[in-house]
Amino acid sequence: MDRIDLVKRNAQEIVTEKELDELMEAKAEPSAYTGYEPSGKIHMGHVLTVNKLIDLQKAGFNITVLLADVHAFLNQKGTMEEVKQIADYNRRCFLALGLDPDKTNFVYGSDFQMGEEYMLNVLKLTCTTSLNRARRSMDEVGRTMDDPRVSQMVYPIMQAIDIAMLDVDVAVGGIDQRKIHMLAREGLPGMGYRAPICLHTPILLGLDGEKMASSRGNYISVDDDEAVIKKKMKKAFCPAGEIVDNPVLQLFRYHIFPRYEEVVFERPEKFGGNLTCNGYEELETIFEDGTLHPMDLKNGAVKYMSLLLAPVREVLL
Repeated sequence: MDRIDLVKRNAQEIVTEKELDELMEAKAEPSAYTGYEPSGKIHMGHVLTVNKLIDLQKAGFNITVLLADVHAFLNQKGTMEEVKQIADYNRRCFLALGLDPDKTNFVYGSDFQMGEEYMLNVLKLTCTTSLNRARRSMDEVGRTMDDPRVSQMVYPIMQAIDIAMLDVDVAVGGIDQRKIHMLAREGLPGMGYRAPICLHTPILLGLDGEKMASSRGNYISVDDDEAVIKKKMKKAFCPAGEIVDNPVLQLFRYHIFPRYEEVVFERPEKFGGNLTCNGYEELETIFEDGTLHPMDLKNGAVKYMSLLLAPVREVLL
């Protein structure tokens, strides 16, 4: 896979592809960042952006990971001491998942977000951002609250300034970050900063086929062992032959095949024996036509997800 294809793999949207192509032609080592709010367990939704950062590293990008402890505090996820501890846990998980420690710059929000220049830029952007725009850019939880805090409206303003102050070419995040990234693209040039290129990854379904949510427990955490993954996978939504909105297939597309070129489904001889797939498209074909049974798909997911997450479990022991 060539450099540009690696960067674009599994991206839902790039704003804009033309700008990305021009950047990669002009720079041998562009820069990209993702910010993570330290607020709980790392699950496969988070790992999707980590996978994309690994792709970018392989394509020659310098990577910055923002461990957004101040953002988590503003979003009422704990005291500064508590969120800093979670941020440290996040950092260990991300490295265990495969980010190159020599090529990844981890930055805590509290390292620079209290500075005079940063705070002045936040205030400048508030002067050009309407109240409605700030509310639309809030995370979904904040938007649906009856009485959100002012801090939750400042949050997206700060995130836009993060991009400017970290001086990165590309902002990476889930498609749910789009409104904030567009705020940065529109607001930063008027302040003398570059408009970032924005690369958005999809939002994965929970294992039950519904929205992934901690309250539903419908996700795989990076510290789940094989027994836990197997228990969760047994109940996963996976209708035979259905390839659209199938959460088990999503695990293969976004997590397993980017790391394993070949996947072997182990089956008894009476059910056809082992079956080898050499790419996600091939997997879709054999699942849709009934060659591969949902239970075999689930068992394969258990095997490879356990292998993928083994380094994280070792680090956290």
